[in-house]
Amino acid sequence: MLANSLSSQAQFGTLSKDVHLQMASMHELLNFIADELPRWRDRADRKCLSSETELTSQLIAHLNGIARLSTGWDFLQFRTEEPDELQRGRKIDIAASPCGAIVWVDGRRCTDFDTLLPLECKRLPTPKAKDRDEREYVFSQNSSTGGIQRFKAGHHGGNHTLAAMIAYVQDDTAVIWHGRVTSWIKELSAIGNAGWTEKDLLLTESANEETGLTTYRSSHTRMNGVPEIQLRHLWIEMERKNQ
Repeated sequence: MLANSLSSQAQFGTLSKDVHLQMASMHELLNFIADELPRWRDRADRKCLSSETELTSQLIAHLNGIARLSTGWDFLQFRTEEPDELQRGRKIDIAASPCGAIVWVDGRRCTDFDTLLPLECKRLPTPKAKDRDEREYVFSQNSSTGGIQRFKAGHHGGNHTLAAMIAYVQDDTAVIWHGRVTSWIKELSAIGNAGWTEKDLLLTESANEETGLTTYRSSHTRMNGVPEIQLRHLWIEMERKNQ
């Protein structure tokens, strides 16, 4: 339980108070976000939008409201388009950060100016355009916009060993898309594309047909001496809102 991993001295509301977490609590945070994805999608007052930017803005508004009322995550805030801590010219889709507290995670000190956990968001399928690659969740040959590609290259989350990707599944199912993502990674590995191996494949964690939420995990070797990163993949089937 999260409560068991919090320091007994943890208090919220001012930056003079400290919250001590273990890395396992970051996985609990991702479970919290995953649990909220179907609730956010199904809110009657949510406008039915399709663009990644608008969906991510909606999701952040929902998560901030829920976290504020939570007894476990009320020391958090969620922000969008935050500069990456190492690659300042690149922006993170969602950054989970402290709010009114100093948070320590396995000895790493974070204030409200820091990112506790970076999250990248992608649409499935990738919107069609002449400069877009259908494999963009994984890799793009036209740019460095590939989702997993960014983390592998250290363009996102270079000083983190845990991050996440959210997929807004707007067509077909998570099972079908997992098959496509698997084939893309295997193809990159087979042609010897730099740094890609079958070790990068997504492994299923959970699948809930009732809510349309599927989660995966993957681990990725990074270049230039950057430590390996673990990704959690949270996929939500969006079309169920209109069923």
